[in-house]
Amino acid sequence: MNDAVKHLNPESIPLALYVHLPWCVKKCPYCDFNSHEQKTDTDFATYTDAVLNDLNWELEQHQSLSQNHRKISSIFFGGGTPSLFPAKQILRILRHAKALFGFSNNIEITLEANPGAIDQARFDQFRAAGVNRLSIGVQSFNNNHLTALGRIHDSSQAQNAFTCAREAGFENINLDLMFGLPEQSIAQAAQDIDKAIELAPEHISAYQLTLEANTLFHKFPPALPDEDTLSDMQQQIVTRLFDNGYARYEVSAYARESKQCVHNKNYWLFGDYIGVGAGAHGKQTRNGCILRRSKSKHPTRYIKQWQNNSTIAIETNERILDAGETVFEFMLNALRLSDGFSYACFEQNTGLSITSIDKKITELVEQNFLENKTHRIKTSDNGFLFLNEVLQNFLPDTPTNDTVSARIHAEAISR
Repeated sequence: MNDAVKHLNPESIPLALYVHLPWCVKKCPYCDFNSHEQKTDTDFATYTDAVLNDLNWELEQHQSLSQNHRKISSIFFGGGTPSLFPAKQILRILRHAKALFGFSNNIEITLEANPGAIDQARFDQFRAAGVNRLSIGVQSFNNNHLTALGRIHDSSQAQNAFTCAREAGFENINLDLMFGLPEQSIAQAAQDIDKAIELAPEHISAYQLTLEANTLFHKFPPALPDEDTLSDMQQQIVTRLFDNGYARYEVSAYARESKQCVHNKNYWLFGDYIGVGAGAHGKQTRNGCILRRSKSKHPTRYIKQWQNNSTIAIETNERILDAGETVFEFMLNALRLSDGFSYACFEQNTGLSITSIDKKITELVEQNFLENKTHRIKTSDNGFLFLNEVLQNFLPDTPTNDTVSARIHAEAISR
């Protein structure tokens, strides 16, 4: 047993499910996610078969944790473009997951949708299948910026997608927006936010465009706004959303009352989650340890491993976190939240005593980067502005490539 986390009790930690559906119509030049352009012979049914077998195997791992296994509290279909998948395949996955694990009452089930890969009938079918929350990747309402981003939809399609979602009965919708786009002005960034507010979704994610490695934009960088302009854009976004009833509860996430994303909050508070699908990541508390696991990335290889219900050829990248990695990964996620985390949450979800980080917390409080009040630690306003610098204080003495990967994964969650 790993001494660093020997007090962990998995039954007290929420369990979520992430399902990766890797295909999209076209790879966007800024995207570094595990996505692949859809081919004419893409076999959604066979991929779904593989996901079901993946779930079977995950259940076997899960049952080794305790006799009373946890029910799934939230599900997120990410990609790629999950809205490309036929609703009947989404239904198969949901039915199988429920049969294996059971669902908590009022479970949140989110599916990502691209306005250029959706129609009214498909929204109706997703809702009938059990999806109750949508995350629509608008990115911008400015057609010139959408073209620069390589998106396959225009502004009118984005607005129509939202209308169709409402008509299908979705009462919990997130709109994804980006700012800091090529040649974008402060006024244009504000116009995007104003248009999103006008549609009145329950949740808005607004994140800054960054040039990620292994993307076309990284190879051929476009001209982006300078730091002062980006800061002004961010302030405009925060102010406009706050004035219209959207509270900023995470670095890039804003929600109306009681509409924070349950699934993403589970990530940020270091809860457990099962990851199925090509390249999916998971984190589980097992035998007193925190285990991270990822699956084969390429869809073809992933399918082959799970065909014929065989688990012999499974390829998983697994590692157990030591104390230093545990602290860093917890902070990497939890300090993104406006409300931070409680002492109890830290100890329950890491197995470590809060006293193990006393010295660093005290130093960061004295530097006005953190606040420590009533057994709760949160990032100060100043700390939010310099979050990367704050997180550097919690890096393990010898960070590994896996530690860096965890950081990238955490920063991608809010998108």
